[in-house]
Amino acid sequence: MMLMKLLSIITLSYWIVMLWDTLRSRRLMLRLPHAPPDAFPGAPPDKAAGPLHFAAKQELPLVSVVIAAKEEEASITETVRHLLNQTYPRLEIIAVNDRSQDGTGRKLEELRRWSEGKRHIEVPLTVIHVTTLPAGWLGKNHALYQGYKQARGQYVLFTDADVLFAPETVADAVHYMKSGGIDHLTLAPNMAVSGFWLRAFVSYFFFTLSLYIRPWRANVDSQHKNGMGVGAFNMLTRQAYEAIGTHQAFALRPDDDLVLGKRVKEAGLRQRLAAGGEHLAVEWYKSLGEAVKGLEKNLFSGFHYKLTLAAAAAAGQQLLFLFPFAAVWWAGSWAAPVYAASVAVMFAVYALLLRSLTGRVGAEAIALPLTVCLLIYIVIRSVWLTLRQHGIYWRGTFYPLDELRKMRR
Repeated sequence: MMLMKLLSIITLSYWIVMLWDTLRSRRLMLRLPHAPPDAFPGAPPDKAAGPLHFAAKQELPLVSVVIAAKEEEASITETVRHLLNQTYPRLEIIAVNDRSQDGTGRKLEELRRWSEGKRHIEVPLTVIHVTTLPAGWLGKNHALYQGYKQARGQYVLFTDADVLFAPETVADAVHYMKSGGIDHLTLAPNMAVSGFWLRAFVSYFFFTLSLYIRPWRANVDSQHKNGMGVGAFNMLTRQAYEAIGTHQAFALRPDDDLVLGKRVKEAGLRQRLAAGGEHLAVEWYKSLGEAVKGLEKNLFSGFHYKLTLAAAAAAGQQLLFLFPFAAVWWAGSWAAPVYAASVAVMFAVYALLLRSLTGRVGAEAIALPLTVCLLIYIVIRSVWLTLRQHGIYWRGTFYPLDELRKMRR
């Protein structure tokens, strides 16, 4: 009974600290602002204004958008069309077909021919077809690096093949980076999620991830340890990308976006993480089953392939996130109300973080205990699968665990 009381105090103390830190850090939770209407030259009103418009346009930095696509025939067309529709005047798109066995390459070539035939589309679309994967590379990282080698821009934007961009996204991002002297901007997209249980799990996953990595610390210029990157939108100056060693420096990392952000901070560069719900939308997974299968492939990577860290994470989830719900009913004495207070504070932190990350908190919050159980199951299964296979299968390619651990070191 004494142990139960001690655990109740520890649990409540943890959640009070998380609530205090979340409230204190709200000033660091940013949203990408819209650029003023006159930030970039628009189309000239008449022929006489043409040369002036062209001269002003040439002074703007060229932005190279690099997309890695593997088996993305269902989404790649819409993603590229959204990018071709950007209002930013100086843009090039480099789409890398990474060994796709479906119609991704064909669709990209059709898009390239279609865009070349449209007078109102001035954005060059380059298509690169990767047919082999060199040793020591994860497929996506290699594809993004190949795209960078073809890029000419002063800014490089790395994105995924299933992201939908609002027309002003690149313009707003460039203006924000230029006006703030920012080296790396990463945006958290609006997660398009259908179905109650998938929504509940996705919400909980990002809630617990935020508690683990405290992503808003990326916006503190004085610290150079905690960085952040989101695969849907990583825009860097060319100098910043080269300063962190490009994707060559983390060629075998499945969590390449997070590592990219961390290396930016370690290099002493200026980074900003902002909510981009008004600018970007992505469907992370189509079903709960897909989410489970996707995460069990790479979740062990987040613990540096170390059993001790994964075990500590699973135990922490049970003690701090799951156990309070049960202990409210049978802890007895004064420990039960203490656990009840922990649950109340937990929901308060959940609501604050979810509103900052996604802009909404829905009824799926009531499923929190079940989503905790599901995440613990995924962590355990991710460890078991990786150790049993002595590696991971990622997008149809097997990567040995020894090589992955070497890259971690």
